[in-house]
Amino acid sequence: MTGLKSICALIASLACLYGCAAKDVGPINLAGSDAPPPTPRFIADGGDDGSTVVALAFSGGGMRASAFSYGVLTALDDIVVDEVPYRRSMVDNIRMISGVSGGSVVAAYFGYKGRDGYRDLDRRFLYQDPEATMRTSMMSPITLSRALSGGVNDRSTFARWLDNNLFDEADLSSFRWPNAPTVWINASDIYNRTPFLFTYDTFAALCSDLDKVRISDAVAASAAFPVVFSPVVLQTKRAQCHYERPQWLTRALADPRHSIRLRAYAEALNAYQNESDLNYVRLLDGGLTDNLGITGFVLERAAADSPHGPLSAEEAVKLRHFIFVIADAGRGQTETWGRNMNNLPIGPLLKAATDTSMSAALRDEIDALRQAVSIWRDQLVRYRCSLSLEKVRRICGTTAGWNCRDVNAMVEHLSFAGVDPETTRDLNLIPTRLTLETAQVDRLVAAGRKVVAGNDRLTAAVTNIRKHAGVAHSPLIVQH
Repeated sequence: MTGLKSICALIASLACLYGCAAKDVGPINLAGSDAPPPTPRFIADGGDDGSTVVALAFSGGGMRASAFSYGVLTALDDIVVDEVPYRRSMVDNIRMISGVSGGSVVAAYFGYKGRDGYRDLDRRFLYQDPEATMRTSMMSPITLSRALSGGVNDRSTFARWLDNNLFDEADLSSFRWPNAPTVWINASDIYNRTPFLFTYDTFAALCSDLDKVRISDAVAASAAFPVVFSPVVLQTKRAQCHYERPQWLTRALADPRHSIRLRAYAEALNAYQNESDLNYVRLLDGGLTDNLGITGFVLERAAADSPHGPLSAEEAVKLRHFIFVIADAGRGQTETWGRNMNNLPIGPLLKAATDTSMSAALRDEIDALRQAVSIWRDQLVRYRCSLSLEKVRRICGTTAGWNCRDVNAMVEHLSFAGVDPETTRDLNLIPTRLTLETAQVDRLVAAGRKVVAGNDRLTAAVTNIRKHAGVAHSPLIVQH
């Protein structure tokens, strides 16, 4: 009887603690918007000569990923590629930018502040302490109770910190400014087991207005590592919203031979509209489905109904260089158990199994992206070569120097392996957290800058871009 009383007392205590630890997990969207707009068919043209299009994807990895991505971004910004009619760097050519988890902070901040305002990210985020508002100790009974109920931290911690300290309570409508790039924030829909992109098509299927979602909530969803964070919740339709399926979704559902990835995404959006038992969608870390942030471009290309999509016909004619840069802050091998024959305890064994699975998936993703870009480049060339010179003249103003086959498309994977071995070892030991020491942040930013400067293919592409623009700058990156 005494033992039963003790168990009852423990259950009552945990129930009380859980009640005292009520979570802020309400939906981040407002369902019921009437006729939400669809995602634009093409990414916005850049407003300049359009000869260079840059796409950036920033990986997950907490603050480690944020700092490394920031280093890559600032390094690209220091590469001047043209001075007529005004001074432009590689960053002015960014038409697509994507992020996962820690990388989503950088992508979202660039989308929010623009090319002239993002540089203070180091002061406002990299050198700050977002974890100060989070529950990080598993020794606390309340923390344990929250972990057992599905997640230790809710919207009142990291998301609110981002809202108050970085994104100034702005919503996703702030991503729409003149010549703004397409911004993809990546999370994971754990009900449909698919990537989740914060796009107009996705939120139209939810009968919701994407523009009214807080940037901080989108980024927090992208970084919601299981158990450390509660899932971020969205509600599905609450009333008829005159939803019309986009053509790509209808095609993907009708054709079983279509892209498997696109079909899975289409089925998820279809479930938001038509599955009667799906009233709430739960989102976790985007790294569960794509830790590199390349899903946005892959889906856009698979959904395109033209050989040049997601570029417009005009942008496809102007294009000379398409450069897709992946900033991957994933850690390499740091374990020492390979030295002996001792049995692996369950902790290291499960970590090794998880790391092995993720590494294999990332390699497959990069190979698939490179193949997709290569096929797209060939389709672009065939499209361009089918055009009349008169049409080219109308778009470009002249046909002088234009060659329908002159399209260079490349995918560059930048990682810690791009620096010297000793530095790589140090970087691999930096933990996946949302707060790091100042010296660690400094090393990561410097590494991001160094891998850009040391990439031979990027250097060759920039040299070619400058040559056509009549610019001759050296060195490639100005060191600060």
